[in-house]
Amino acid sequence: MKPENYSERTVDLDGWQVRLISYELDGKWHCTADNVSPGANLARVVAETKDAAESQALATATEKLSRTRRHAV
Repeated sequence: MKPENYSERTVDLDGWQVRLISYELDGKWHCTADNVSPGANLARVVAETKDAAESQALATATEKLSRTRRHAV
């Protein structure tokens, strides 16, 4: 199996840079969300459509990042 329809984009979630990587594999859409700076994985989702996978990954990433405390530098 080889991934098809690969796409990568960066979005802003409440001041955090989040990279979304989406691709189709064996008829299912896979999406990974990570925060760009350290590259820590925030979410991995498998869904029937690209939109569903990306929206679920963004929802999980938003929820996790909302619990992260920010310190003034």
